[in-house]
Amino acid sequence: MNDSALRRIALRWLAQGRPARVVQVIEAQGSTPREAGARMLVSAEAVEGTVGGGHLELQAVAQARAALALGGSGGDATERRFALGPSLGQCCGGAVTLRISPLCEDLLAHWPPAVPRFSLQLYGAGHVGRAIVRLLADIDCRVSWIDERDAEFPAGPLPPHIERLCVDEVQAEVAQAPPGAFYLVLTHSHALDLAIVEAVLRRADFGFLGLIGSATKRARFEHRLRERGMDDALLHRMACPIGLPGVTGKEPAVVAVSAVAQLFQQR
Repeated sequence: MNDSALRRIALRWLAQGRPARVVQVIEAQGSTPREAGARMLVSAEAVEGTVGGGHLELQAVAQARAALALGGSGGDATERRFALGPSLGQCCGGAVTLRISPLCEDLLAHWPPAVPRFSLQLYGAGHVGRAIVRLLADIDCRVSWIDERDAEFPAGPLPPHIERLCVDEVQAEVAQAPPGAFYLVLTHSHALDLAIVEAVLRRADFGFLGLIGSATKRARFEHRLRERGMDDALLHRMACPIGLPGVTGKEPAVVAVSAVAQLFQQR
């Protein structure tokens, strides 16, 4: 679960008057399972999010529920430092300081919005596109998912950070992306792929451009784009085939995992 989704749950619990505690990593030293800022929510019946799992999380949940039993929705925040190796038997070897606070309006007011890892324009709602969206559903990022075929999009709502766009002039959406955006191009049409790739290359301010296809497709696209005035330095920045080197398999889910991992490498 990403931090934005966790905050939405916290808002809902607060509106429902549900007593809960927020457990937050406020300091992480050495090798630790989660970074400073990681949070989870604990009520008497439920746990949402994670501060790293294992014995650390078990103790954090127990302490949060003990505080709930004593103080309900109120009480003071408490802090405790855990040496993961000596005190908990975890092999990480680092140390974590946790703060356990009552869920309240003031805490939510100081809960900063999550910083998106990247902004992505995802072109194509076919099998690979749908698999990529499933992988990004729990990631703090911003996705514009674009296709001219409305029937290809899955039924039902999408997470708030994923926007579905059905438009006729698909390649025109390139101009709407912020500087440094990522692009994955995997439509049903090679001609449309080429138009989108050309539009991205002409912007030249992209953070990443991935095109689905083979080495043969890449060679053909490069030839056509050179004829249209693209220089080799720009063409070299285009990733095609997409995905991490060494990952084999053409199943949509495998291609999607490899492509999403490649996006994370760009950071």
